[in-house]
Amino acid sequence: MSAILTTLAPGLLEAGIRLIDRLVPDPAEREKAKLALLQAEGQLALQEMQTSLSAILAEANSQDPWTSRARPTFLYVIYGVILLCVMGAIIGIWWPTHVFQAAENLNKLLGAVPESLWWLFGAGYLGYTGARSFDKWRGSAR
Repeated sequence: MSAILTTLAPGLLEAGIRLIDRLVPDPAEREKAKLALLQAEGQLALQEMQTSLSAILAEANSQDPWTSRARPTFLYVIYGVILLCVMGAIIGIWWPTHVFQAAENLNKLLGAVPESLWWLFGAGYLGYTGARSFDKWRGSAR
């Protein structure tokens, strides 16, 4: 509910100020009402920041090493692949035919994987990251 209010808050604040200007005739009372409205908006923003910060701190203080480092295993695999590519390029200086043959073999191996499995992997990974992001946005992190 607070996410909806936060999204609508700027528009609601302006509408509330205009409404106060029209409905409250006394200038002193009008300013008091505007101040109360601004304080309520500030409290809402503060509450949302506290909620967001508590989720971040809960993940950072987690005993699970994967959660506390906030890096999924897939990224570590990709880092390893990049490192192997750099090492292969360096080794290719001395043994270019061997590196070329290894790259060709890897290309054939990855090409043998059906395209539907690549799409399944991509959909699963994007679905996981999307669901995880939605949970964090909603504030229901484990």
